[in-house]
Amino acid sequence: MKWLRGLALPALLLVSWELATRHHLVNLRLLVRPSLVVATFLRELREGELLSQLGASLARDLGGALLGSAVGVLVGSALGVSQFWNRLLGSSFHAAKQVAIFAWIPLMSVWLGSGEPAKVVFIALSAFYPVVLNTFEGIRSVGPEYLEVARVFRFSPLQVFRRVILPGAAPSILAGIQVALVYSWLATIGAEYLLAAGPGIGNLMIDGRETFQMDKVLVGVVLVGAVGACISALASALGARQLRWRVSSA
Repeated sequence: MKWLRGLALPALLLVSWELATRHHLVNLRLLVRPSLVVATFLRELREGELLSQLGASLARDLGGALLGSAVGVLVGSALGVSQFWNRLLGSSFHAAKQVAIFAWIPLMSVWLGSGEPAKVVFIALSAFYPVVLNTFEGIRSVGPEYLEVARVFRFSPLQVFRRVILPGAAPSILAGIQVALVYSWLATIGAEYLLAAGPGIGNLMIDGRETFQMDKVLVGVVLVGAVGACISALASALGARQLRWRVSSA
């Protein structure tokens, strides 16, 4: 029954929204009825445009998240394993991560243009930072006793990394990837909205804004929130599964 209590506030807001628009308590050009939003959603879904826009956004999101996570694991591993790379890159990395993610857009648009490559790189950058930090912390948290056992068995450096360090840091790395999934979706919508127009949910909202079709804008907003909630729930489920694995193996 707890999930029903969680629906109380959204239901109240939805009823208030319907009553306010039905009795003309708000400007209907700025806030349309929920029923019109639902009708627009069904029309866009039936015509196929909504699915194509959503598919484009999800593909862009997945590509950027995979790229950022892969590079993040590599950089985090280098910082965590090697004192040389940590001294060389650590300070620069910590300085760069203080820059707000959206502050990179003007620079990226100059370097990469405002098309698809810039969008994917921007999404990858949003996923990159949490994965690097969690990978670094996970590697540094591996107990020295495990490394000592590896030395007793005369593991090579590669074997130590593959058989000792990487498994020990895996929970922290997965936690970073979970955060990256959420951040990358937020960056996907930001990239679509701020860079060149192209297929995607952000473009759907831009079209609605430019033609003053607030029902279309609200469809995009609701869809962005719904997909974000699904991604967050998926990340939480992965985290809970990983936690059960750690408890059962302890």
